[in-house]
This record gives sequence, structure tokens and C-alpha cells, in this order.
Amino acid sequence: MDERLGNLLRLVVEEYVSTAEPVGSQALVERYKLDVSPATIRNWFAALDDQGLLMQPHTSGGRIPTEAGFKRYVATWVVPRPSGKRVKERLVAAAKAEEDRKLKMVARELAEASGLAAIVAHHESDTYYTGLSELFGQPEFRNWQRVVDMTQLLDHLDDTLSDLRRKSFSAPHILLGKECPFGPACGSVLATVPGGMIGILGPLRMDYQDALSNLYSATDALQ
Repeated sequence: MDERLGNLLRLVVEEYVSTAEPVGSQALVERYKLDVSPATIRNWFAALDDQGLLMQPHTSGGRIPTEAGFKRYVATWVVPRPSGKRVKERLVAAAKAEEDRKLKMVARELAEASGLAAIVAHHESDTYYTGLSELFGQPEFRNWQRVVDMTQLLDHLDDTLSDLRRKSFSAPHILLGKECPFGPACGSVLATVPGGMIGILGPLRMDYQDALSNLYSATDALQ
């Protein structure tokens, strides 16, 4: 991909993740002090539209990333690295809980740190989730139908996690959109750890770098 288009895609994804609003050309030029005109940005938007990486949800509005755009962003800019010191310390403390409570305590810290839901699948078929208040606080869930869809998904969480138990993610792994076992409108980061599987679940518009970093720190704490 052309470097200019790649940088623009990165800015659009990060701005959209931050604001949950379509990203306009004028706003990008002003916010990032770009040395090109809004008209040039709109031309580059059109090129990214043609590549299937951005879309225009409203005729006169800005752009948002497509599923392919998020995947390109994750593949290009999201890298394995630990979370900040405070989050790591809280995860390490949670991992010192009694063996039968350890994964649940770490999941609670993950949900709080990420502002999303966290899920646990124990090897013995026990499942657990936490952080629904954080998840449903995301702007996507102002749409009541999305709340209904997500709660139906959670009602069948045992079945979904049963399928996932047959897989092994030796390191935290991002699954989003059509690849996400929780539905195409979701994103997830999952890892196999001693005792089962743990992960973070959010909308497609989630901060994948933050979630990946938090889960890396969680898996380190659980070793």
C-alpha cells in the first residue's frame, strides 16, 4: 500500500476507535496538522474506499474503517507489547488468588483495564464472563438491537467456548469480524493459559493494541 494511504488508514482507525464517529477530512487536517488539503484527503479516502478498507456510512459524512480496514490495521500496526506498569501490577496481584479463583480475578482486572468484557473458559467446562457494564457502555450499544444480540450470544457462551477449547492460542491472538467466534460485529483477543482460556471481547471498533497489551500482561502473570 502507498505509504500516504497507509498512514491515513492508521489515523482514521485510531480516530474512529477514540470517538466512535465517522472521520472527516477537515477534522483530520486540523487535528493532525497535515500538510495537505481536505480535498486531497477526500481523494485518498476514495482510494481507500476502492480498496475496501474504508466506507462512508452517510453520503455527506466522514469515513469509518471496514472489517478489512481493521484487519489491515491490526496486521500492520498492532504489535505484542506489555501494558503499563499499573495494569501489570494489578494483574500480577489478581493472579496470586487461590487456584480456583485465579482466572476470574484476572478477568475482572482485564475488563476494568480494557473497558470491555472479559471471558474465561476453564478446562473443566466452567465458563465465566465479567465487564458487561463496561461493554454495554460502548457507543455501539446505544442501539438496543445490538444489546439484544450480545445478550443472546452470552446466553450461548458455553457452546461458543466449548468450540474454542479445541483450539490453542499459545500467545494472545486477535479474531475480529467474520473470524470472531462471538459474531461479525465483534472483536476479541484470546489466549490459552494454565487452567483454560481467557480473553477480551468488544465491538468491532475496539482498541486492539490496548486489549492485546493487557492480555499479554495477563498471560505473563498467569504463567
